[in-house]
Amino acid sequence: MKGFLDRIRTPEKGGSFKKQILVTMGMLAFGFALGVLQKWMDGAAGSVFPSLLQQLDIGNFFGRLAIWILLGTAISVYARSPLRASINTFAFFLSMVAGYYLYCNYVLGFLPKTYMLIWIIASCLSFFMAYIAWYAKGEGLVAILISSGILGVLLAQGVSLTQGFYVYHGLEVLTWLLGVLILYRKPRELAMELGLSLVVAFLYQCIFPYWG
Repeated sequence: MKGFLDRIRTPEKGGSFKKQILVTMGMLAFGFALGVLQKWMDGAAGSVFPSLLQQLDIGNFFGRLAIWILLGTAISVYARSPLRASINTFAFFLSMVAGYYLYCNYVLGFLPKTYMLIWIIASCLSFFMAYIAWYAKGEGLVAILISSGILGVLLAQGVSLTQGFYVYHGLEVLTWLLGVLILYRKPRELAMELGLSLVVAFLYQCIFPYWG
C-alpha cells in the first residue's frame, strides 16, 4: 500500500520536529482566532461592517461549507506528508470549534450543544479526510479523482446545476476558483479534473438538493 501511495505523491523528507510543532501551534492559533471572529461576525455584521461587506453576506459565508472545505484542502495539500496534513487540519478545525463555542458560552451566554457536537464530529473526521486530500496534489488518475471530488463539492456550493443554471452564492464561486488554483495541474489533466468535478457537483446536488 505504501508503494502505491508513494507513486501518487511522495512525502517530503526533512524539516525539524521543532518546526513541525510550530506549524501545528500556528494552525491551533489560526483556527481559534477564526472561530472567535466567525461568531463575532454573526452579531456584528449589521452594525460594524460597511454596506458592501453586508451585501457580500460575509457573516453567513463563514457559516456555510465552502470556505471550510477550501481551508481544510489548503492546509492538507501544502503539508509535507499525509500525516502532517491530518494533524494540522485536525488541529485547525478543533481549535476553530473551541474558539467559536467558547465565545458563545462566555461572551454571549449560550451554548448550542447539538451543533457543537456535530462540529466536533466533523473535526474528528477531518483528520481522515485531510490524509486523503493530501494526495490531490499528486500524480495520476487517483490524484485527479480526489481533486475532482473536492472541486465538485465546492462547485455545488456556489452554482445550481440541477434546477437551472444560476449562482447560489458569489463568494462560493470565488472559493471554487481559489480551489482550482490550489489544485491546478497540467492543462490536459486540468480539463479532466474540471470535467469530472462537474459530474461530482451534479450528483452532489441530486443527492443533497438543499445543501448548496
